[in-house]
Order: sequence, then C-alpha cells, then structure tokens
Amino acid sequence: MKFYLLVVLILLGFVSTHRISYDGYKAFRIRPTTISQLKTLSSLSKKPGFDFWNIPRVINKSIDVLVAPDLLESFQTYLKTNHIIYHVLIENYQEVIQIENVALKSKRLREDVSFKKYMTYEQIVNYLKTLAKKYPDIVTVQSIGNTENNRSIPLIKISTGGSNKPAILIDAGIHAREWIAPPVALYTIQQLVENATNIRLIQNVDWLIVPVLNPDGYTYTFNNDRLWRKNRSPGRRCYGADINRNFDFHWMEGGASAYECEETYAGSKGFSELEAQALRDFILANSENIKLYLTFHSYGEYMLYPWGYTSDLPDDEPELRTLGTAVADAIEKASTIGTSYTIGTSTNVLYEAAGGSDDWTKGVGGVQLSYTIELPGGGSEGFNPPTRKILPVVRETWEGIKLYQAYIEKKFAN
Repeated sequence: MKFYLLVVLILLGFVSTHRISYDGYKAFRIRPTTISQLKTLSSLSKKPGFDFWNIPRVINKSIDVLVAPDLLESFQTYLKTNHIIYHVLIENYQEVIQIENVALKSKRLREDVSFKKYMTYEQIVNYLKTLAKKYPDIVTVQSIGNTENNRSIPLIKISTGGSNKPAILIDAGIHAREWIAPPVALYTIQQLVENATNIRLIQNVDWLIVPVLNPDGYTYTFNNDRLWRKNRSPGRRCYGADINRNFDFHWMEGGASAYECEETYAGSKGFSELEAQALRDFILANSENIKLYLTFHSYGEYMLYPWGYTSDLPDDEPELRTLGTAVADAIEKASTIGTSYTIGTSTNVLYEAAGGSDDWTKGVGGVQLSYTIELPGGGSEGFNPPTRKILPVVRETWEGIKLYQAYIEKKFAN
C-alpha cells in the first residue's frame, strides 16, 4: 500500500521537489518464447509498478523491465508458473542511481563538451553558446521555442553559408530519461565544428541539431526522478505528456494512451505540447531544405523508419530499408561493444506508436527520409550505458551519421 501511495503522490507532483528513490526495485531480463507470453507481458506495461524499457513485437527477443518491490514476489511467481525464461539484471536499482550520481560529479558550467559524463541541460546550452562565439563563420544558435518551465529549446545550425543546400535535422532527448541520446547529438556537433578534418561534411550539406528537445523533463531526471520519461506540463491529475506521441498525424490511433498518468500519454490533443509545436514549426519553416530527419532515442538497438501507426509500409520502404541497413552495418563494423541494429518500421519490429515525430515529419512535414534510432542501453548496468561506454556509443554512431551525410550529399546537393 505504501508503494501505491508513493506512486500517486509522485504523479500528482506533491513530491516533485524531492528525489525519488528506487530502493528495492529489481530489473529483469525476460525472453518470451510464445505469442501468448509476449501478449501477457505487454499487457503489464500499463500497470503501476512495471517500467518496461523495451517491448519487442516478436518472440525470442529480450524484454527488460523494472519492477517495484511490492510486486516482486507475485511477478516472479507468475514467471515461474508460466515457464517464462528470465534472470535478474539488477538486484537494487537505487544502487545504479547512486553510482550514476557519483559519475555526474560537478554541475558547474563549462565551455567544452565531455563524453566521460552525462552533461546537464545548462552545460549543454553553455557549450553551444561557446561554439557560436568561437566559430561565428559556421555556427549559429537559436531557440526554436520555450517549455512549460520557460526553458529554451536550443538549435545549432552548422553551415558554410550559401542557399538552397540540403539539410540534415537531428534531435535528441525527446524522452527525458534517455541520457545517451544527447551525447550522440553533441558528438556530431563537436566533430562537425571542432574537428577541421570534417570540413567536407558541411560544405554541401547544412546541419540543424537540437541536442535536448525536452529540457524540462531532462532536468527533472537529474534533480528529481531519474527514470522520468515525459515532459513536465501540468495535467488535472498527473504531470507530463509523451512528446513522441503528441504529433498530429494519426494521433492516438495506437500505441498511445489517453490517460495522463501513463508514460505514453499522448496529450490532450495533437500538438498540445510546446516542445512538439516548436519542432513542428521549425520543420515547416525549413521543409524545402530538410532532406533527412534523425531522432535519437534509447534503448534497444533499433533502426526504425515510418510508419509507427500502422503495419503498412510507405511506398519508398525499399529506399528507407536499404539506407538504414547500410548505416546499421557501418555502426556494427565500427562497434567495440557489440552493437547490432534491427531494421524496420516501429509497428513491425518494436511496437505500435502513433503520433511520433518521425511519422509526422515524413507524412506532413515533407521530409522523405525519416528515422528513429534506438541506441544501445545499459542492460545490467542500468537504463543508460555507464559513463565509460558513452564514448564507444557516440563514436560508432558517428560512423553511421557520416554515411547518412554522404547519401544526402550525393542525392540532393547541386
């Protein structure tokens, strides 16, 4: 009963100024071997006390789930009774958080970028401002909008100038707890701006990068609840909406919730959320030039393309698959940590997810090539990779991003 009272208080925002403890929570890795097992496990994802980190659509794929202390005994009994293969990934998730807190170290502002720790929103913004001052010929920083808590959503443009150049749009951090996504965006920025050997990558292609699309939620994970996923817009009963279910293209048709206390709550209506509005307005204002959209998430090692609202495939699916496969192969070849991506549409290989930014960007925004990349997770070491794995993840992903750039330049540059 104590656990459920805590859940209610958290959802209502009554303890929003305090750190949420995950003491006694266990993480399990489960491998369903039948469709029946998979469906039953998927149904638990909407129940309080279960936090599913990934829910694949096919059997014999691992599912990672964090379970509250009050449910551990009954959950393990259920798994054993139904002969579901599992093992405990993490005995006590609070210990993982404590290790992460030590690794965070100082939150002081800095002018450089670090891939040895996860950076705060303020540190990221300060780094972008520093680049704009040091490299004014190729860097401009702007805000594409403000959040509920009046935080700016920063976008950095990297360009050698000129007009009518094809552009690549990248965003990260749309889900607050997915800490590994912003470092990928930041490494891309660093390589394009501060590594002179990469000047060729910006000569014929412009880059538009939003390192943290959900500043309020991201900040909340540092200060209050490490596993918070949504933004921080207030509701009648609970805080936050899932920004990646809020885009008004087949909104609420599947894989989203109308209940504001659930993690996949799609908002009161399409584009009810300020962050989704900001990205929408920017894309529409620059749709003639944006030729590729990449949105980074975690976790699961999936290279996804539209559609997320249906199992039907877009007309240009062969091109999307061919390019995605080439990128995934480049990443896998460069990987030192065993990364291997599954390629396909979200509905067919992962889960149904209507209202996603990738679907809207392709279906309404007019950007033909649109991908969601689910980066590697931490597995037995937590939701995100430990700090020592940040650099391996961003380096291998950069190899795929360079291949995307080559494709866009060849196809669209004059």
